[in-house]
Amino acid sequence: MIERKAMGRASPLLLILLVLGFCFATYNLVTLIIHNRSVGKRTHDGSSGGIFFDPVIEMPEDAKKQKNAKIPFHVALTATDSPYSKWQCRIMYYWYKKKKDLPGSEMGGFTRILHSGNPDNLMDEIPTVVVDPLPAGLDRGYIVLNRPWAFVQWLEKTTIEEEYILMAEPDHIFVNPLPNLSHDGYPAAFPFFYIKPADNEKIIRKFYPEEKGPVTNIDPIGNSPVIIKKELLEKIAPTWMNVSLKMKDDQEADKTFGWVLEMYAYAVASALHGVKHILRKDFMLQPPWDLGIGKKFIIHYTYGCDYNLKGELMYGKIGEWRFDKRSHLRGPPPKNLPLPPPGVPESVVSLVKMVNEATANIPNWDTE
Repeated sequence: MIERKAMGRASPLLLILLVLGFCFATYNLVTLIIHNRSVGKRTHDGSSGGIFFDPVIEMPEDAKKQKNAKIPFHVALTATDSPYSKWQCRIMYYWYKKKKDLPGSEMGGFTRILHSGNPDNLMDEIPTVVVDPLPAGLDRGYIVLNRPWAFVQWLEKTTIEEEYILMAEPDHIFVNPLPNLSHDGYPAAFPFFYIKPADNEKIIRKFYPEEKGPVTNIDPIGNSPVIIKKELLEKIAPTWMNVSLKMKDDQEADKTFGWVLEMYAYAVASALHGVKHILRKDFMLQPPWDLGIGKKFIIHYTYGCDYNLKGELMYGKIGEWRFDKRSHLRGPPPKNLPLPPPGVPESVVSLVKMVNEATANIPNWDTE
């Protein structure tokens, strides 16, 4: 449960220490903030430099469910006050409420972490905590750079009763009841094919020194979706923010990582603490590339879905039928979107149907 619905501005001293100091000081400050920690016993194989016991290897089904009681997690998503962010948050929260109490769910409370610095018109609709954005100009237009700073503030100022936290995003829809996918203290994460630490070792080494271990220690993940122990996130979050700012300051890293820079920063920050994640490909599906729903838990609608009237994918082109969240940057999509033509994959059809159900039932949908 959330003890605060909104909070005041963060401590100026904390802001100075965690943002300005990190931005201009040497990288060694990372190790002064948080020392490298491990969430479990790990044995390094000296001959290969790899990890002998590696929790990222897909675990057998019986090992995933060796628990007798529910272990609820708190759902936390960071958001802005833009119309584009608001309508996605409203749909996300609608489906959270629909799935929360179904069999198999271990979803607990919910918080939208609003990093605009000011309350907005969704405060009464969605449980929200207001935190400050980074100082003006520090994000250089890369808005998601505010995400780690938002988590730092939220974790410092807010008390939640759940031991675990799911870091989620506005463009997530819960398509099946979500259990706590973490296991024995190891956080669970979705592996992204485009996060490739080993392919970018030269850059990664600026932020993950060789004495910390092989680059393969860094998981191919972002911060979302991740289910993680609250106490672990409290340790990782300041480092995640620090690494994000340092990467943005580094021209090579900024150019190479681009819009996924903050994802790399979370992966590196976790590795600096010796934290390994269980990689769960069933955590999420991403239309139009994932065709079916199956037993996956979250639809992530980050990619545009473009098809001709024969139901053939036209990715990279404007389709005769399309659904793309970026078509609605200035306001919410209309109710009752047309369904895709016959032959379009189940994942896309389900996405549009779920958007339509939410928009039909959320009061005052057409407001911003």
